Amino acid sequence: MSKVGLAIALVAAIVTWSAGAWAAPKECRASRALLDLGNPLDIARAAVAEERQLRIVAMGSSSTQGYGTTNPQFAYPAQLKIKLEEAMPGIAIHVFNKGIGGQDATEEAARMKADVQPEHAQLVVWQVGTNSAIRRMPLDLFAAKLRSGIDTGKALGANFVMMNLQYVPAVVALPDEEEYARVMAEVAHEKGAGLFRRFEIMRAWYDDGMSYAQFVTNDGLHLNDFGQKCIGKLLSKAILDAVSPKQLTGAPITPH
Repeated sequence: MSKVGLAIALVAAIVTWSAGAWAAPKECRASRALLDLGNPLDIARAAVAEERQLRIVAMGSSSTQGYGTTNPQFAYPAQLKIKLEEAMPGIAIHVFNKGIGGQDATEEAARMKADVQPEHAQLVVWQVGTNSAIRRMPLDLFAAKLRSGIDTGKALGANFVMMNLQYVPAVVALPDEEEYARVMAEVAHEKGAGLFRRFEIMRAWYDDGMSYAQFVTNDGLHLNDFGQKCIGKLLSKAILDAVSPKQLTGAPITPH
């Protein structure tokens, strides 16, 4: 797609966003199939069962940092902590936010050890892909950086969950955004990492009639309060399904 075509597509998506600005809010939801991480999170599970704690590093860029929210507590890492604490009383939940706005897979992989090791993380959630796609990072290089980051984190004794791209106008306007999502799925499978399919979850919202305005800021790229809180809620549900806290702790799982 040419630069002109890309600009036109983005403008069209923003118009669609604006047209839905006053639509009734939709429910935060995702199918069980979309919430399947594809990994048992054995290290995280053992930490909950044996140590009564779960230490999570949220690695990423502006989505992790919380750009677009009106309150830092609405960012998905903070929401993840809140929801996990509600669901697992008696388990110490630590979520360390390592989001730095504007970074891509290369920059995040380079700081993986420095950001994960001091926190003694048992689980790393790596939100990645959007900036790499926007910057047209070659897919083979993108895959190599994902492998490098996962290898580093796993060598430190952590389970890994990658969070893929957001489904927003600025991403949908790209000519090959789904190729980046495909590469992430392939690398996750290859490396035995979990995959939180944010792209597919948000696309399901849109396909179900939820306007962009209900989960995206007016820059067409970043998630708003609803989008961030919903992703945090759904991510917590995916992790809980893998860790099975009711079976391990006897504690009830708070309904989502």
